[in-house]
Amino acid sequence: MPRNLAFLYLSLFLITVSAVSATGQEQVHLAMGLRVGEVTQSSAIVWSRVTAQPKRVWPGERRVGRAGKKTDEYTEKINVDGLEGAVPGTLGQLQLTWSQHEDYSNSRVSKWFSVRAKQDFTHQFVLSDLKPATKYYLLIKARPAGSEKTAATAQIKGSFTTAAPANQWQDVNFSVITGQAYRDLDDKDGFLIYDAMARQNLHFLTPTGDTVYYDSEKPRARTLALARHHWHRMYSMPRVVKFHQHVPGYWEKDDHDTYNNDGWPGQSVPWMKPFTFEQGLATFLEQVPIGKQTYRTMRWGQGLQVWMVEGRDFRSPNNMPDGPGKTIWGKEQMAWLKKTVAESDAKFRVLISPTPIVGPDRGKKNDNHANQGFTHEGDLVRAWGGAIENFYVCCGDRHWQYMSIDPKTKLREFSCGPVSNEHAGGSPGHDPKVQPFHRVKGGYLSVSVFQEKDQPTIAFRFHNVQGKVVYEFKDVSQR
Repeated sequence: MPRNLAFLYLSLFLITVSAVSATGQEQVHLAMGLRVGEVTQSSAIVWSRVTAQPKRVWPGERRVGRAGKKTDEYTEKINVDGLEGAVPGTLGQLQLTWSQHEDYSNSRVSKWFSVRAKQDFTHQFVLSDLKPATKYYLLIKARPAGSEKTAATAQIKGSFTTAAPANQWQDVNFSVITGQAYRDLDDKDGFLIYDAMARQNLHFLTPTGDTVYYDSEKPRARTLALARHHWHRMYSMPRVVKFHQHVPGYWEKDDHDTYNNDGWPGQSVPWMKPFTFEQGLATFLEQVPIGKQTYRTMRWGQGLQVWMVEGRDFRSPNNMPDGPGKTIWGKEQMAWLKKTVAESDAKFRVLISPTPIVGPDRGKKNDNHANQGFTHEGDLVRAWGGAIENFYVCCGDRHWQYMSIDPKTKLREFSCGPVSNEHAGGSPGHDPKVQPFHRVKGGYLSVSVFQEKDQPTIAFRFHNVQGKVVYEFKDVSQR
């Protein structure tokens, strides 16, 4: 072969390899899908994240299990991007299309938003001027950072339904979960309950906290990068990604997904340093579609109004002596809660709390309204709630399912239980005088509001991890 022809072939080969390599480097992806939050009659928030790869790292370096001694696992040397479940982010841009039509006709389209490492390559689209009781179809596209002419290299579809106005009846079905410990997965593709819940055509899901475990799971989240990793590996599992394409949520946080077990503002413990409580608050707002307000109420038609309360931002230290000055919710939130509940004319009013109010809980615990350390505020809350018609409490935090009726106030509380059987345990035992139902297994709680024989009806159903109903309580509205 002539020398100049060989040189030409070599040049063409190198150009081709270079082009393929550059194209590969320019690809961006959406490995964590999308999540919708804070749905109202007219608004919603849509969350997504630009990722460097189309899927989570699998397999990878396996750091999974219960964290060891509180002084171990200083993790600065860990290669986070190489861990099992890691989802490295990358620079890029996101665009959202939303429409009332599945073919995206007559759609609205956002501008392209650039993501940055400072926000973990995430973006939250705020939608407004939506129509009530209407299904919307979503399409998120991602493209590399740089030229405006660059084509999208990844996309994902989703949907959600807005709430009906207060003067219109709407059948509503939602679920409540807690305790998503990654070490207690019951399937490598994600917790089994997500398939079961997906079959129920839910309007929304409320994770009540302990969605991830910063302090008690490997690798302990002693850096911001590791705290984010806990969210990445949880919300990149295929089953979870698929579920949230079509089911929005109202996320609450508790202790483990804020900072440390039974934690409170200002707390700093050596086994979490240099990660701080304040970083934990900011990471939660970054990783879920919530906006800035962590206590809020949502109306779903004539039949239902729900309240999501904040149990970590305003609380007193757990080791403070009990009395009128000791609080979990704080004065401002307590006043807001009482005022908005009193103003509601919904047939059923449901308070969703990260932690128990009725219990009973274990005697050695000192972190919630059912514990001795918060007796003063707990008594006030139970007396207030028990006096309200068709008012109920759903709670997370506890690793067992129960329905309890407070002996003094008759306030009813439904504890959803952990998301897997492997995470169940710790119950003080069944008290039949207080608890018509008690089960130390995993699963979830569903709540349905509907008309039965022309009567507004609410049903609380406990499910196992496969979705089978193991207990049901129904009530009719007296309002």
